[in-house]
Amino acid sequence: MSLFVKVCGMTRPEDADVAADLGASAVGFIFWPGSPRHISPEDARVIARRMADSVKTVGVFVDEALDRVCEISGYVGLDMVQLHGEERGDYCRRLATTEPGSDSAVRAVSVIKAVPLTAGSSPDLSGFDPDVLILLDAHDMTRHGGTGRTIDWAAARAVAASRRTILAGGLNADNVAAAVSEVQPYGIDVSSGVESAPGVKDPARLKRFFEALND
Repeated sequence: MSLFVKVCGMTRPEDADVAADLGASAVGFIFWPGSPRHISPEDARVIARRMADSVKTVGVFVDEALDRVCEISGYVGLDMVQLHGEERGDYCRRLATTEPGSDSAVRAVSVIKAVPLTAGSSPDLSGFDPDVLILLDAHDMTRHGGTGRTIDWAAARAVAASRRTILAGGLNADNVAAAVSEVQPYGIDVSSGVESAPGVKDPARLKRFFEALND
């Protein structure tokens, strides 16, 4: 099985184009207004329409009303929804199920649930259905991701051994190969490690990142 590689925090069409050309499996849009990588649904839709069917589009939300998530998902044409707040299993389940006749119904989307991981910890994932992808990231109640801090890879490996897991947190060209070897995740998520500024991807850093993965 090939590694799922998501490049998150897209704000510019040209950056998404480069990531897709280099082999990204998915590009991510952050709809949480508190992020320096925030993008409007209108701008995200423009970028999403440029992507080939093979490149998944992911919307990142933090404790957003379910109806609003469904509305944005349908408008942008998202394939996946990534949740970075206090959302629990029932919330994820409702997103992954189309409800005919509902005003907020959209085609079912795959769900990624971000879970903070501290050194030596073992997160409680019992409330999340097996089809929910778990994304492990550094704990930060203010920024909700994109911190550039690595996590405990040994703890992440234990999670990845039991269910599909996406590894995030401080990945870059210098450490991604070691991270993948250590954790053996289903996928990885990168943002700040390939940027020249928040929301501005650096083509050279992106190229080095994918080269490191493919060496």
